Amino acid sequence: MSYREQKKYFEILKRYERKFDPKEREDYKMLLKRHKDDEDLDKLSFERLENLYIKYHVNREKVNLDNLFKKPEDKSDE
Repeated sequence: MSYREQKKYFEILKRYERKFDPKEREDYKMLLKRHKDDEDLDKLSFERLENLYIKYHVNREKVNLDNLFKKPEDKSDE
């Protein structure tokens, strides 16, 4: 774990903060305070942060945008 990784996780998780359940939000805010105080997170704290990252960022649903780029079919040829 490095400070750089820690910073990256916090920047990404900031987008998902409103989706956290109350317990996750409280945990995240506590970890964020430690991060803002320039503390390196211990192994257990970093695991909690990483679990939030995996839950909200890595496993998110991907939007299929293929339909936006298809040409409309011309039915006048029939």
